Amino acid sequence: MNKTILTLVAVVLLFNCSTAQKVAESQSIDKSKVKSSMIKALEWQEAHPIIALAPTDWTNGAYYTGVARAHKTTKDMMYMAALKNQAYWNDWQTFDRIHHADDVAISYSYLYIDMNEGRKNFVDLEPTKKFLDAHLYEDDNWKAGTDKSEYGRTILWWWCDALFMAPPVLNLYAKHTNQPKYLDDMHKFYMETYNQLYDEEERLFARDMRFVWTGSDNDNKEPNGKKVFWSRGNGWVIAGLALILDDMPEDYKHRPFYEKLYKEMAAKMLEIQPEDGLWRTSLLSPESYDHGEVSGSGFHTFALAWGINNGLVDKKHTSAVIKAWNAIAACQHDDGRVGWVQNIGAFPEPASYDSWQNFGAGAFLMAGSEILKLK
Repeated sequence: MNKTILTLVAVVLLFNCSTAQKVAESQSIDKSKVKSSMIKALEWQEAHPIIALAPTDWTNGAYYTGVARAHKTTKDMMYMAALKNQAYWNDWQTFDRIHHADDVAISYSYLYIDMNEGRKNFVDLEPTKKFLDAHLYEDDNWKAGTDKSEYGRTILWWWCDALFMAPPVLNLYAKHTNQPKYLDDMHKFYMETYNQLYDEEERLFARDMRFVWTGSDNDNKEPNGKKVFWSRGNGWVIAGLALILDDMPEDYKHRPFYEKLYKEMAAKMLEIQPEDGLWRTSLLSPESYDHGEVSGSGFHTFALAWGINNGLVDKKHTSAVIKAWNAIAACQHDDGRVGWVQNIGAFPEPASYDSWQNFGAGAFLMAGSEILKLK
């Protein structure tokens, strides 16, 4: 093979996630290959830990939620081993900002272990209970509405990401402990966020009040004049909705609200899915950063596949979800690393072939966990 051909091959591999891939919608899924790619992602991520603040922070919380979902589908002991190891070395602790939803996301994995591992007196849920009780029932500046910054920090969950971090944990805790009061309080705070950040016209969430559209000349806008809606931000929400609905009682009085919201967002994500299957970091201005991004796309794919598997999304959309998975899988490096992940942020920014984060691996595992269930 001559040098010109080698260079061409390298360019194709480098940009396989940033150019239109034209993945055939009818292409089937090789489930053995999906399982293999998921294990490779797990092994690489476990060998290359990365944290923002601490091993108990939200980045690991999102990652180990993905590990838990992978185990739920496959029952592969590799996933449970990773879950138990991190939880043991974390001493079952949350992170320390009790007013901040991010810092209890890690507890999803603790709850999952306690509900599925079966060993008595192994899991300690007391730190999770203490966090949840303080988070819900103690006063703080956000609940008091005294922070008048542009972010809108006048409610407990003032940023849309929070709807992935705390509500699924509260929902699962209520289920596991048979204490529905936690679910009722989750709903109360969820509604505050919904009322503040959900755009009914666009069927998407603003990340925080900086991006809520008021119709004035001062509104944050994309270069094309459209509203700013962050892919991963909305990925947090719709993936969180799938997690919530998965464990919420079928007869819960507020379940119809969550199903309706999920369906609205799912329909929107399908409408705006780019031709190559991967959503861009800016949902309504894909040309701003014209390449696919894996963390947001992973969460969208998980949520949509979950909807198909649970009867909330029509099976006619299966081809679109398969297209999304194939495009995501093409972003995985040969060593297992998941690339094209936008780094930690709060609004649309670019990603690259070499950008990775643990929550990107978590989104990858979540997506794969539901892709494996498609029929």
